[in-house]
Amino acid sequence: MVDDSALMRRVLTGILAEAGDMEAAVARDGEQALGLLHAFLPDVVTLDVTMPNMDGLACLNRIMIERPCPVIMLSSLTDEGADVTLTALQLGAVDFLPKPAGTVSLSADRLAPVLLEKIRNAARARVPLARRLSERVKMLRAVSPVGAPPRATLPADTVVIMGASTGGPPALDAVLSPLPASFPWPIVVAQHMPAAFTGPLARRLDRACALSVTEVTAPAKLQRGCVYVGRGDADLVLSTRAGGDVVVMAAPASDKYRWHPSVDRLVESALGTLDPSRLTGVLMTGMGNDGAATMAALRRAGGHTIAESEETAVVWGMPGELVRAGGAEEVLRLEHIAGKLQDWAR
Repeated sequence: MVDDSALMRRVLTGILAEAGDMEAAVARDGEQALGLLHAFLPDVVTLDVTMPNMDGLACLNRIMIERPCPVIMLSSLTDEGADVTLTALQLGAVDFLPKPAGTVSLSADRLAPVLLEKIRNAARARVPLARRLSERVKMLRAVSPVGAPPRATLPADTVVIMGASTGGPPALDAVLSPLPASFPWPIVVAQHMPAAFTGPLARRLDRACALSVTEVTAPAKLQRGCVYVGRGDADLVLSTRAGGDVVVMAAPASDKYRWHPSVDRLVESALGTLDPSRLTGVLMTGMGNDGAATMAALRRAGGHTIAESEETAVVWGMPGELVRAGGAEEVLRLEHIAGKLQDWAR
């Protein structure tokens, strides 16, 4: 556990000590953390972003080179903190945890269950080593698997629904970046994230993509060549206006769903708005099962689905549940998903 705040280190190690099934070592900066990396051999590292001597990003880069292991970033709920966190995820961090606002010691009770869940999940995660330049180029040249059987194109007015959680931001980048500006279908994205992070995520994806990427802050008519990212801490739904236009809008987070923006709620609203044959669901890396049951239902109703394969998913929870439910029409490595969507769009 790497943090320059002595109070934060005490709070974090106190949470782990109370859990009773974890052993922790602490470091006050990145240089000390790298020494412990080889001596303590951690299963998981929690890493502060802002530290003296060596900051979190520099330390993360060294960890990914010297001894790759799952890293959880601790970041502030600011635009700058969100942007640095997204960079960390691109460099190989598997997850992040917003630092508690206000008095840290008073926030420990709320922090504890989230921290413990993320550490346990990270310990089972696949470390995403494919974030270096050569793999980045490979992702941007994504094509369908060699020998994939041809199939008929989907309707011209298809809507793509994408869901992701842990490991999702780099996965979204890898899928969306290869798509050309002429890609004919709108794409709606539910990525589990706090509200402070989804705006920076949308802006970062917009810079990386030929498609236009925006965060949904007001009802918007779905248009080709556009990607709509759900606002964090809320849900995302599709609906129709008078005249038949399909719109996407934010909705207050519902207690019926555990994760937000909820993939399940998005798919349910899409099924209530459009004929299933016009829907294509893509479920990517993430812990849990959000989106699996509803995308399986979408497939049974005549829609189309893609699950990210276990080989490339940081956490094969959500897509794995879709596969186990028999709802995945295609199970593809991350670098093949964009190519498959383009094949279907042709």
